[in-house]
Amino acid sequence: MISVQSRWNTLKRPLATVALCGAVVMSLGGCVGLLLGGAVVGGFAATDRRTLGAQTDDKTIALKGEARLPGVVGDPSHINVTSFNRKVLLTGEVRDEAAKAAAEQEAKSIEGVHGVVNELAIGDPSSFSQRSNDTFITSKVKASLLDAKDVFGNAVKVVTERGNVYLMGRATEREASRAAEIAAGVSGVQKVVKVFDYMTEDELTQLSTAPRQ
Repeated sequence: MISVQSRWNTLKRPLATVALCGAVVMSLGGCVGLLLGGAVVGGFAATDRRTLGAQTDDKTIALKGEARLPGVVGDPSHINVTSFNRKVLLTGEVRDEAAKAAAEQEAKSIEGVHGVVNELAIGDPSSFSQRSNDTFITSKVKASLLDAKDVFGNAVKVVTERGNVYLMGRATEREASRAAEIAAGVSGVQKVVKVFDYMTEDELTQLSTAPRQ
């Protein structure tokens, strides 16, 4: 007879995958991004390498950006603001170069922002079907990172726009290169852009051995 524990072990991965996809689907209204930091998935604690202060600032920065930038760029536009470790990533579409530049300047003016990576495209806003496809790509990339044995997928934030995958997080050069390699191998990915905050291997070791609070 199959034990209850064996049945649970069999179900854990599918349930985790469903939860992962569901979380990404909820982000369709904005950028298609996901970070499993600070959560418990499949019995394993996911660790966010940012300080608590940085995590709080990132939420505030993203909220302010999403509220302020649409008014600056005007219509038609589809603009997303993602903040990680106080670095802002702008994705989406705006009508012209002037709107793109205005969005970047507004993002830089938000209190706490340390840098802006402007990946806004010039053109019409993406369609719902395009954003749905981006959601699917995000889920596949994240699942591939979680499956990898040589990269800590939980430390990588994945943002997808028009098939272009942006990878954010605090990582070593080795981790960043490996994560980009994995993402590039996922079907549907057009391009991979690394937007990491880099740390040394020694810093990673110290972070890994530091007591968790």
